[in-house]
Amino acid sequence: MENVCIKKVSTKKELKKFINFPLNLYNGNEQYVPEMANDVRDSFNPEKNHGLKFTEVQAFIAEKDGEVVGRIAGIINSRANKKWNTSIVRFGYIDFIDDLDVSKALLDTVAKWGKERGMTEIQGPLGITDFDKEGMLVEDFDRLGSMIDIYNYPYYPKHMESHGYSKIVDWLQIRVEIPSEIPLRYARVAKLSSEMYGLKVRKVTLQEAFNGEGRRVFELMNQAYAPLFGYSSFTPNQVDYFLKMYLPVADMDLIPLVENEKGELVAAAVTMASMSRALQKSKGKLFPTGWWHMLKALKIKHEDTVNMMLIAVRPDMQGLGVNALIFNDLIPIYNKKGYKYAETGPQLEDNVKELSQWKPLNPETLKRRRCYGKMIG
Repeated sequence: MENVCIKKVSTKKELKKFINFPLNLYNGNEQYVPEMANDVRDSFNPEKNHGLKFTEVQAFIAEKDGEVVGRIAGIINSRANKKWNTSIVRFGYIDFIDDLDVSKALLDTVAKWGKERGMTEIQGPLGITDFDKEGMLVEDFDRLGSMIDIYNYPYYPKHMESHGYSKIVDWLQIRVEIPSEIPLRYARVAKLSSEMYGLKVRKVTLQEAFNGEGRRVFELMNQAYAPLFGYSSFTPNQVDYFLKMYLPVADMDLIPLVENEKGELVAAAVTMASMSRALQKSKGKLFPTGWWHMLKALKIKHEDTVNMMLIAVRPDMQGLGVNALIFNDLIPIYNKKGYKYAETGPQLEDNVKELSQWKPLNPETLKRRRCYGKMIG
């Protein structure tokens, strides 16, 4: 490790190196989907990322013979640690060449940084929130990545194991071929659920989403996801930031809300057109031509896949067939718009309720990804 130099990112020039490193590392790789450079930059900006009010973050780059050969970020989410009664430093944005000295130097740097701040355990890849990418890919390296998940080379998990890291949790993703008709099971359960509990699907306009409906979805997420691994609830400022970021590119037809007779929100799904190919063409930058590729994928000629970014059901309504109402609404819309496939984001492998909802669609389980961890010192 004598030739590996770890530098704390503290200047705009160093942050640019941090952001651009994966573009060089994955150059020519057909599965890698770049991050938007502005989004990465904003994640380290307290004026843009309100999660930094309760999270300490430090980015690092690794250099060898004057060249950048790796990157990583240390993350201490004080709210999550308080909620789960832990002292964990997270690592995220981890990328490195196939050199054990480089990966060890990066991980050891974050472990030391965390230990200096009283942390006793290191885990990752994780972000500040569940809206950040999480989980190192350990299977299906030949599959196209997406804007909501991490892609990495097959040697990454081998490095983690070599350095003494072990599995904390795994996530799975589901891919389905969208049926031409609503499966009978969904149609039957949706009808029963609607009649028994007075539920109905509602769509809102973009203006309504900005004027309060979007916040209701995040409040529902905070209830539904509270028991899940590592989750920390979104603050109002975070919610407003995410709404400003994602709503302008959302197709409101693909975001069904389920309400009861009292008008209470009991379930919601957020889905959107895949941006994988557009992001590859843009190389993570809006200018000079990236904006056109993004606009084309969203408004003109979309890809054949839709990303099911999240489904949230109020805890007291889980297991009562509410999800069937969502599928009953979305499947005809997907067909009308010409989508052929739907792919979920990462779902915890032990979340049986969430994974079982896909059975009527003959799901394909793919892209297993892992959170690694170990004790510090």
